[in-house]
This record gives sequence, C-alpha cells and structure tokens, in this order.
Amino acid sequence: LGQEGDEEFGGGLGIYDVADPADPKQISKWRTHGRGVHRYDFDGRYAYISPTVEGYIGNIVMILDLADPKKPVEVGRWWIPGQWQAGGEAYPWDDWTPPRCHHPIRVGDRLYVSYWHHGFFILDISDMANPKAISGLNTSPNFPHPTHTCLPFPKPLKGRQVMIVADEDVAKLWPAAPAFTWVFDISNEHNPIPISTFQVAGVDPDGAPQPAMTGCHQPSERFVGTVVPFAWFAQGLRLVDFADPYSPQEVGYYEPDPPAGFERGSSNDVTIDDRGLIYLVDRQNGVDIIASNFI
Repeated sequence: LGQEGDEEFGGGLGIYDVADPADPKQISKWRTHGRGVHRYDFDGRYAYISPTVEGYIGNIVMILDLADPKKPVEVGRWWIPGQWQAGGEAYPWDDWTPPRCHHPIRVGDRLYVSYWHHGFFILDISDMANPKAISGLNTSPNFPHPTHTCLPFPKPLKGRQVMIVADEDVAKLWPAAPAFTWVFDISNEHNPIPISTFQVAGVDPDGAPQPAMTGCHQPSERFVGTVVPFAWFAQGLRLVDFADPYSPQEVGYYEPDPPAGFERGSSNDVTIDDRGLIYLVDRQNGVDIIASNFI
C-alpha cells in the first residue's frame, strides 16, 4: 500500500497480511524521506515504486525486493539526470516544473514509467541494480496535461507493439481542454511514435478550456483482451477497445450519480477482479461495482 503525506505523516510503503480480509495486519512499513510513495506496481516479489528520496528533487523510480516482507530491501533506482541534487547534478529545469515520477509498470524486463510533466520513459531492468533508459518522450509543453500512466499491451495489435499513455486532467500548465489518452507505437522502443488518441465523444467540442477533472484520469492496469476500462473523472467509467490501435472505439460506459453534496461525480480509479467485475472508485465518496459483457 503506497502511503503519501506530509513529513510528519511518515510516507512510504506499507505491507499487509490480508489472509483474513476482514482483519488486515501490517507486516512492515518501508519509510522514505519526504512525502512518500505515490503509486507502484508489484509482481509478487518486487515492488516498483515512486518515492521521494532524501537528496533528490521530486519522486524517482525505485525497485524493492519483498522476498521477506518484514524486511524490504532496495534493489535499484533510476532518476532523470538532474534530480540528484545531493550528488552534485546540475538542475536544468529552473524555468519548468520539477520532475516527478508518477509510477512505473513492469512488463517483462522493461519498466514503463510515467513522469508527470516530464513525459514518459522506457527502462531496461534486465539488471535490476542498474536500470537503464532506452527512450523517453514528453508531449509537454505542446499539451499541458501531466502524464499519469504508461500501459503497454502484452501482445501485438495489428502487428505492432502498442502502449497507452494516459494524461491526467489536473495540474494543467495553463487553462486547457480536457485531458485524453494517447496511443503509441513502441515496436521500435528506441523511437516511440504516437499513432492515435482517444477522447470521450462530446467532451471537447471546440478545444476551449474546461474545469479540471472533466477529462481522462486512469486506465485499469488489469484488463482482458483489447478492451481497457478507464476512470474518466466526471465522465465516469469508459470501456475503450484498442483492437485497431489507429482508431480506438468506446464500446461501453457507466456514469455514476454524483455523491451527495457534489454537482458531478469524479471517477478516480478503476480495476477488475478475476471474475471480471469492475470496481470504480469516486474521488469524493463511494465505489461502484459493475458487470460488463466486454470484460
């Protein structure tokens, strides 16, 4: 469980025994400097986290070995050159927003890393102690939304290796239209190329600025086949089929009623379970459990 807060809160990574779901027990807590861990991926042994670390500016990439969950051990770390202030690295972003790793996702011996207003990176972790950058790309400042999630498909689509790059509709660099999701061809991972985008129909009719949390937030990192569930803030749950990565199509949606006291919903997180049920969490209050023939 990633834990993030102010210095007094003591952020880090909490590890729990959930053998009895009604009575979770904390096994250990790996603490970090600063605000803590924002998000993470976990493969059953290694956790791929985005902590704040003493001596660094902003969140970085870190790999923890949880073979013994009572004693997490750091295996490796990676950061954008310039983040390690204590190491004497020159800081090149005085006229830009500070770098911040949102979170990594592991597929094979690669990490696909979203880095907020610094775009995304593909890392080679075949040597976990020494992650190496293969490539990166930043759609800012042309597009002012921060990069939230980099989600590769495990199998080729139309013969191409494809990755979703979802931008989040918050923290815009200037007033702008709602955030959307990109589709990148990463068949040549040294040269990622955008091949399409997806936006909910009718949300952005004219490119005019709209309030935050109108557009995209997060794709489910668990999905089946080519249909990916998205939490699309005020637009609720959107099911998007990427079978044709050049032309993603919405195949279903669910818009929850706004929580009491709020003008609209704010669908923040979505995932699925082994039965195919969809869990949609509202940022303000509540969770919806949804069944769909597409999952």
